[in-house]
Amino acid sequence: MTTFDERTKVHAFRDDALGEHDAVGLAAAIRRGEVGAAEVARDAAERVRAVEARLNAVQAYVDVPAAGADAGGSEAGGAFAGVPTFVKDNTDYLGLPTGHGSAAFTPRAARRHAPFARQFLGSGVTVLGKTRLPEFGFSPTTEYEGAEPVRNPWNTAYSAGGSSGGSAALVAAGAVPIAHANDGGGSIRIPAACCGLVGLKPTRGRVVANAQSRQLPLDIISDGIVSRSVRDTAAFLAAAETYWRNPKLPPVGRVEGPSERRLRIGFLLDSPNGVHSDAATRTAVTETVATFERLGHTVEPVELAIEPRFTEDFLTYWGMLSFLIGATGRTLGADFDRHRMDGLSRGLRDAYLQNWRRTPGVLRRLKRTREAYAAAFRGLDLILSPVLAHTTPPIGHLGPTVPYPTLIERILAYVAFTPIDNVVGTPSISVPTPGATEDGLPVGVMLSGRPGSERTLLEAAFALEAERPFRRIQGS
Repeated sequence: MTTFDERTKVHAFRDDALGEHDAVGLAAAIRRGEVGAAEVARDAAERVRAVEARLNAVQAYVDVPAAGADAGGSEAGGAFAGVPTFVKDNTDYLGLPTGHGSAAFTPRAARRHAPFARQFLGSGVTVLGKTRLPEFGFSPTTEYEGAEPVRNPWNTAYSAGGSSGGSAALVAAGAVPIAHANDGGGSIRIPAACCGLVGLKPTRGRVVANAQSRQLPLDIISDGIVSRSVRDTAAFLAAAETYWRNPKLPPVGRVEGPSERRLRIGFLLDSPNGVHSDAATRTAVTETVATFERLGHTVEPVELAIEPRFTEDFLTYWGMLSFLIGATGRTLGADFDRHRMDGLSRGLRDAYLQNWRRTPGVLRRLKRTREAYAAAFRGLDLILSPVLAHTTPPIGHLGPTVPYPTLIERILAYVAFTPIDNVVGTPSISVPTPGATEDGLPVGVMLSGRPGSERTLLEAAFALEAERPFRRIQGS
């Protein structure tokens, strides 16, 4: 085990226009005229430059003087007016290339913003660039075959998680207060847990869907952000709802703190597919159980009896996505070569080609998961569980150069909780706990809810944050 050393930790907090503000606090300071949006953009760019050599989190930059000028004109509108941020590099942002983390093609500059990018911009944020992700977002770590990995700012020998690893690394390091993330199997919640952040995967349809989501036979992808405070995530969702609200879902509104309502919460320590969580992870969950009970909530064990073939089916669906990308990759770039996709992508695709005839049954069974999920929630408001079955692994453990049979076995022993909410379409949030591993790394827990229950999730997360404030990378 690596011994924790302060030299392995990196952060960008300093006495500048950003200070130690979260996004809500920074936007308020800009509105009050205490700092200017252009000044904030320049200082954020300086922070990014100060940590990027050690984190490797950025894929592309917007011209900072231009971003600052845009920010100066946006101070009057939007909940996050003037707040600097980044967009994940699987989402089109006008003028920047969209590379999807892949070396299989040469990305070209986007000719328009993706639908979610427009919704995000509607909150008033100032985009400074794009963050790195593993190839096509398939991996729970942001690592590559031929490039430096994204590193965890709490301990740079370890993974920042994936697939929104670049976003999480920048936010955890204090370079920007919030950053775009999206989640097709845990890709908001996993890096949030690895980096000590709040990460909410919204209900399917809660935010504007991008083109990729609308084309899937089962839409498992939700967009959102990673943040250092619950109130930033709550403010993001309220701002997104101001831009566009799905009339089929109950409104969330602005959530500003815990509720007085007492909840019935079920908890899991081990995954429904039989993966046992490690000691540090179990401790994080049991301590959270004790916190909720101390706050007056009723907490009890729960069983989630999902289809025994759920993991195999999700893996087949995952492989189908890799196959489809390989088959249609020339829409991304004329020079796309599926043989240049990384080891994980190739392994997923090859495994799917051996099992493709099972696709109709796979889809039927995955869609039926909502029935088991609904049954588990009878009489409950939320379910508490680990985010991941074990704590954050070192760089290389899940890298795409690991032989596929070993790699997929390791991934399935790690990502054992998050995919269920993607398949069912339900909201789920990763929240930091006060504890840390011996290597200085955060440990998160996950709260999951019924469709449309983001307000309840946020209120519960607010309660945890108030009762046991999150660790600060600059003070721990």
